[in-house]
Amino acid sequence: MRKKVDERIRTLIENGVKARHRSMFVVIGDKSRDQIVNLHYMLSKSVVKSRPSVLWCYKDKLELSSHKKKRAKQVKKLMQRGLLDPEKVDPFSLFVETAGITYCLYRDSERILGNTFGMCILQDFEALTPNLLARTIETVEGGGLIVLLLRSLSSLTSLYTMVMDVHERFRTESHSQAAGRFNERFLLSLASCKACIVMDDELNILPISSHMKLITQLPVREDVEGLSEAERELKNLKEQLNDDFPVGPLIRKCCTMDQGKAVITFLDAILDKNLRSTVALLAARGRGKSAALGLAIAGAVAAGYSNIFVTAPSPENLKTLFDFVCKGFDMLEYKEHLDYDVVKSTNPDLKKATVRINIYKQHRQTIQYIQPHEHEKLSQVELLVIDEAAAIPLPVVRSLLGPYLVFLSSTVNGYEGTGRSLSLKLLQQLEEQNQISSRSAETAVSGRLFKKIELSESIRYASGDPIESWLNALLCLDIATSIPSINRLPPPSECDLYYVNRDTLFSYHKDSELFLQRMMALYVASHYKNSPNDLQLMADAPAHHLFVLLGPVDESKNHLPDILCVIQISFEGQISRKSSKKSLSSGNQPSGDQIPWKFCQQFRDTVFPSLSGARIVRIATHPNAMRLGYGSAAVELLTRYFEGQLTQISELDVEDLPENPEVRVIEAAEKASLLEENIKPRTDLPPLLVPLRERKPEKLHYLGVSFGLTLDLFRFWRKHNFAPFYISPFPSSVTGEHTCMILKPLNNDDIESSGSEQLGFFSHFYQEFRKKFAKYLAGRFRQMEYKLAMSILDPKINFSDVDGGSPSSGEYFKFMFETLASDAMYHFEAYTNNLDDYLMTEDFVDNLAVAYFGEKIPVTLSYAQASVLLCIGLQRKDISCIEAEMKLERQQILSLFLKVMKKFYRYVSGILSKDTRPTGSRVKDLPMEPHPIPLDEDLKDAEKQVKDDMKSKLDGTLNPDLLQQYAILDREAEFEHALQSGGAKVLSGGLVSIKSNRDKNDEHGKQIEKQKSEKKRNKHDHSSKSNKRRKS
Repeated sequence: MRKKVDERIRTLIENGVKARHRSMFVVIGDKSRDQIVNLHYMLSKSVVKSRPSVLWCYKDKLELSSHKKKRAKQVKKLMQRGLLDPEKVDPFSLFVETAGITYCLYRDSERILGNTFGMCILQDFEALTPNLLARTIETVEGGGLIVLLLRSLSSLTSLYTMVMDVHERFRTESHSQAAGRFNERFLLSLASCKACIVMDDELNILPISSHMKLITQLPVREDVEGLSEAERELKNLKEQLNDDFPVGPLIRKCCTMDQGKAVITFLDAILDKNLRSTVALLAARGRGKSAALGLAIAGAVAAGYSNIFVTAPSPENLKTLFDFVCKGFDMLEYKEHLDYDVVKSTNPDLKKATVRINIYKQHRQTIQYIQPHEHEKLSQVELLVIDEAAAIPLPVVRSLLGPYLVFLSSTVNGYEGTGRSLSLKLLQQLEEQNQISSRSAETAVSGRLFKKIELSESIRYASGDPIESWLNALLCLDIATSIPSINRLPPPSECDLYYVNRDTLFSYHKDSELFLQRMMALYVASHYKNSPNDLQLMADAPAHHLFVLLGPVDESKNHLPDILCVIQISFEGQISRKSSKKSLSSGNQPSGDQIPWKFCQQFRDTVFPSLSGARIVRIATHPNAMRLGYGSAAVELLTRYFEGQLTQISELDVEDLPENPEVRVIEAAEKASLLEENIKPRTDLPPLLVPLRERKPEKLHYLGVSFGLTLDLFRFWRKHNFAPFYISPFPSSVTGEHTCMILKPLNNDDIESSGSEQLGFFSHFYQEFRKKFAKYLAGRFRQMEYKLAMSILDPKINFSDVDGGSPSSGEYFKFMFETLASDAMYHFEAYTNNLDDYLMTEDFVDNLAVAYFGEKIPVTLSYAQASVLLCIGLQRKDISCIEAEMKLERQQILSLFLKVMKKFYRYVSGILSKDTRPTGSRVKDLPMEPHPIPLDEDLKDAEKQVKDDMKSKLDGTLNPDLLQQYAILDREAEFEHALQSGGAKVLSGGLVSIKSNRDKNDEHGKQIEKQKSEKKRNKHDHSSKSNKRRKS
C-alpha cells in the first residue's frame, strides 16, 4: 500500500541541502530498515550533484550481509520463512547494491576519521557511546542525513532502562545496578533539536517532535553564480592572490575563508625567514587545521627550507597533514618520484603511515616525522610543526620549543578528548613573552614573535549547523570558552561541600543543564584529558558520586551559586576473599576497583580488598581560584564527612532516599501508546544539592587517589596525609607521567591500629613501599627528578632528638662492611681525610644511602646534603647530571658529598669501635717495641767497632813481615842459577820463574799465622761483649 510521506520530512531534507546543514532522523520499529531507501531517495532528489555516499555503522552483524552472494541466500531463506515481503526486497536490494555503502563496525570507527559521507546510518543503539556518536556524526557533510535505527519500543521511556553495552564496564562486585540517566537526557534533548525528527517505521512523526510543526522552506541565499556570501568572499581572496607565489597556488586548495587566512598567516611567517615566530592554530574538530598545516609545509619547501620536522602523538595522526603536503606539491607542480619521494613506515603497528618526504627539486630538503620526546634531534631544524599539541604532555611541548620557526595546532574541544592545559598555560606564557618583547626589544625573550589563529568555520558544513549545536550541548563539547566568572572569592573556611544528586543533574531541566555545563567546564579547564565518554561515566556508573564546593549560599537570591571546586569519587572495595584469592592465583584483575586490586597485587594481601573505600577520580578547581586553598578545603571536608564528623548522630537515620524513581515514570508511560506519548522532563525530583550535614555518609575505611605523578600534585596530596603504595614502572605514552596510587586511612572502629601511627593500618605497607622504591631508584626511576624522589621517600633528615644508634646498628654495619670489599673501611676513612677520590666510595655509598634513608644512620643532614646523597648513592647519577639538575657547581656538589661522608664516618666508626673493627690487611703487622740501648751509646759502639776494623786491615796490608814471604833469598846467586838453567832465554812476557827455597821460610811463615789467629780471637771477644750489652 502506498502512503504519502509527511511533507515536514521532505522540507527538513531540502532545507538542509539549501543551507548546507545536516538533518537527523530517529526511526523506531523493527521495519525501520525499509525506510532508509525512501530517505536516501528524497536526499538524492534534493542534491544537485552525484548521489550521496552512505556510511553504515553496526555492532557485530548486519541483518543482511554486505556480501552479494551471501545476501542473496539470506533473502531467499527469509522469504521462505515468511519474514520478508517480496515487494520490499527489490527496492532495498537495489539500494544496497547501488548506493556505494561503506560498512564499519563500531570498534573500527577510528578508520573513518577524516572521511566524508552524505548519509550515516547507525544501528544497534545499545552499543553506542558518546564518543562513537560524535565520531560518526562528524563524518556527515552539510546537507546530509544521520539516521538512527531503534528496535520496536512500547514507549520511548523504555530507553531509560535499556541496558547499554558500556554498562558492563561500570559494574563492580559491590555496585552492579547501572542507571540510564544518559539515555534519558539524550531522549529529552531530541525534543529541542531543531533539525531532528523522531518517527516510527511507517514515517509517522511522534509527539516528541512536535516542534517540527511550524517548519517552512528556506529561501535560496545564492548569487547569480550559485555562490553563498562566504563562498564569494573566498573566491575574491583567491583571485587577489592568484599571481603571488607560492601563496596563490596553495590557497586554491582552501575550502573556507578562515582556512585561507590561516594559510596566509603561516606563509607570512615562513617568507619572513627570521625564524623568530611561533604561530598557534586553535580550532574545533572538522575545521581544516591539519590541511592548513600541510599546505603551509608545502609553501616552506617552495621557499627553500631544508630541514622541516613534524611531530604528533602518533604518525597516524598526521595522515591528513601529509596528504595535503602532497596536494600542495601538486599545486606547485612538483612531480612524485621525480621531484620528491614519500617514505612509509615499516613498523606494522603504524599501518604504513608516512614518516618522511624527501625533496630534491631545488636542493636536498626533508620533511621528517619525529616522536615528541626526541627533542634532541632538533639541532639543525628550521621549521617545527606540532600537530595535536594538546594531546602531548605540557613539559614535552615546552622542551620542543627553540630558536626556530614553530607552528602549533591543537583541538580546543572535540570528541577525541581535549586538555586545556596547552591553551591555558603554554599559550598564555607565549602571549606574555610577546608582550614583554614588544616593550623591551633588547631582552633575551624579545627574539620570539607570537601569533594565534582560531578557525570557527567548518569545512564539511556551513556555520550555524543545528546538529552541531545539539551535539555540543548534549556532550558538553563547546564549553571551553564559557567558563563562568566568579563574582566573589570567599575565604575557604566559609565554604561548604555539597552532594550533587545525579538524577536531578541529568534530568534536562534548564537549571540542571546550566549547572552541568559549569561543572564540565571546570573539568575541561583543568589538567585532565577529557572525552565525551566521561559524561556517561558520571551519569550511569553506580559507584560514582559528585560533590561541589560552594561559597555561602544566599537563598533569597534565585540564581545558581558559583562552583569553586568539583570532586568526583568512586566507591571501591567490599570484594570477597574468594574473589581476591582467585584474582591472585589467575593473575587477572577485573575492571573497576582499581586501588583494591592493585594493593592486593603489590602486597599479596587478600584482606585489604574486603575493606570499603573511595577513590577520588577527579578534583577540578575554577581557573580563577587556583592555589587559593579551595581544593584543600574540599578534600578536608570530604575526609571529615566520611569520618562522620559533619553529621550529627541523631540525624544518621533520618534520611530516606526515594527508591528507583524511574520505575514510576515507566509504569505511567506504558499506559500511553508510542504515537500519543509526550516526553517531558520529570518534575518529582529531589533537590539538586544536598548539604553534607543532611546526608548519611557511607562507612569507609580509606580514601585513595590514582593520578599522573608530578611534583606539584604529589605534594598537594602528601600535604593531606596521603601516602603512596604504588608507582607504575613505565610512564604513560599519552601523558609521559608515571601512574601513582596513594592512600589515606580514615578513623574507623573496624580496624585496630596503634594510636601513635599517623597512617594506621597502612603504616607497615607504606614502609615496605619505601624500601622497594629506594631500590628501584637505581633502575627504572633513575631519571626521576631528585625533588620528586625526595618527596616520595620523605626521609627523616633531622635526628637532633635521637641520642645514638640502636643496639643492632653495630651488628648491621659490621655485617655490611664484612660483605663488601676487604678494604672498604680504609677507603671510607681515606676519603673523609681527603686522601681518596669520591669514586673510591662507589663500593659502599649505595649501602650507606639505603641505610640512611631507612633511618639506620641517625645523622642530621641538610636538605641539599640528603639530595646529593640520593642522587649519588641511590640513583647512581654522574656529577655532570647532578650539576644540570641541581643548578650547582661541581665543587659545591662534591663538598656537600664530603660533608655527608664525614658525618657518616664519625657515626659508623663510633658504632664499630664498641665492637671489633673489621680489618682486611693483606700484610701481617710487625711488633713495634722501644730500643733497649740509648741512641748515642749505640752510635759510639758502632763507631769504635768500625775504627778497629779499619786499623786491623791497615796493619795487615803494610806489615813488612807479611811481605817477607814473597822475598827472593840468596838474591843474585839464585837469579843467575835460574837464568842458566833456563837456557839464558827470557820469555816474551819478560817474566822469569825462580823456584823458592821453602825450607828456609817455614819458620817465618808459622810466626805470621800465629799472629793472625790471635787478632781474630780478639775481634770475636769484642763483638760478643757488645751483644750482651744490647740484651741487658
